[in-house]
Amino acid sequence: MPPPARRRLPAAARLPPRTFRSYLPRSHRTYSCVHCRAHLARHEELISKSFQGSHGRAYLFNSVVNVGCGPAEQRLLLTGLHSVADIFCQSCKTTLGWKYEQAFESSQKYKEGKFIIEMSHMVKENGWD
Repeated sequence: MPPPARRRLPAAARLPPRTFRSYLPRSHRTYSCVHCRAHLARHEELISKSFQGSHGRAYLFNSVVNVGCGPAEQRLLLTGLHSVADIFCQSCKTTLGWKYEQAFESSQKYKEGKFIIEMSHMVKENGWD
């Protein structure tokens, strides 16, 4: 009698565990993607909690990790005309917010190169009490 046929796992079950491009130190308070838990930013990179995203409150960060950037486009925001590029989670591809590429008003120049992440797409991790 021949040996029983081996059952093959579905393709998704054979994939390696999900890895992220950057891991932030566990000793630091961090913000992660609420959808897939990819690390996004350290609390020390937070500039302001009083920003408005497309769909609600947002935080402004100096730098972020594990995000991709779309093409820049001009948008008229609450604070004037800006050139912004949508940012998305590299892991789950969820749109998180945007990157300020250029500000056209001198009072808004401090935003250039900074990132907005909407609160609805973030979760706090590591050491928040």
